[in-house]
Amino acid sequence: MTDHETHPVPAAPPATPASPVHALIVVDVQKDAVEGDRAVPDAARLVDRTAELIARARAGGALVVHVQNDGQPGAGDEPGTPGWALHHPVTESATEHAIRKTRDDSFHGTPLRGLLTDAGVRALAVCGVMSEMCVQATARTALELGYRVVMPHDAHATHDIPAAPGISGVVPAAAVSRVAEWALGSDLEVVPHAADVSFTAPDAPAD
Repeated sequence: MTDHETHPVPAAPPATPASPVHALIVVDVQKDAVEGDRAVPDAARLVDRTAELIARARAGGALVVHVQNDGQPGAGDEPGTPGWALHHPVTESATEHAIRKTRDDSFHGTPLRGLLTDAGVRALAVCGVMSEMCVQATARTALELGYRVVMPHDAHATHDIPAAPGISGVVPAAAVSRVAEWALGSDLEVVPHAADVSFTAPDAPAD
């Protein structure tokens, strides 16, 4: 093999709609991330896609968990500030909850795992912001815990990575989001569109 030869990267299989999931985790879709000057690129698309997922999860009887990040003092999502508020209204019920977190991983120090276990969830979808941080961290832990995890490509987002002299130019947000998916490995089910995710009520957990 010459110095210029490389091993080809296997082509991804054609995308197909995912089989139904039992829960939707909506990560950090807060006003600071989707409204105003600090919003992620194409925030309107993200808001539309996450709203669509929430509506269909509710209609399907799936568990919906809205995750709200408690930022540090002075951050755009500092608790009690306008930017901290969730963008989507929460309909609190036995199948819809809002939880708060202080780390990237939505499972860390929160009741998320208990909610999923109590509801009998085995498969879930993850959406929200930021792709390479809280969304990825949450999906990674879900995979490690043995859940089947689906991520709709058009329902998570992040910011551009700024240029770093001597390292790289600006990395576009779309590329960052795609790498965030890829880095989770082959167990993650990535589908192109929110519309490719369907929902069903979980089976009752065993006693």
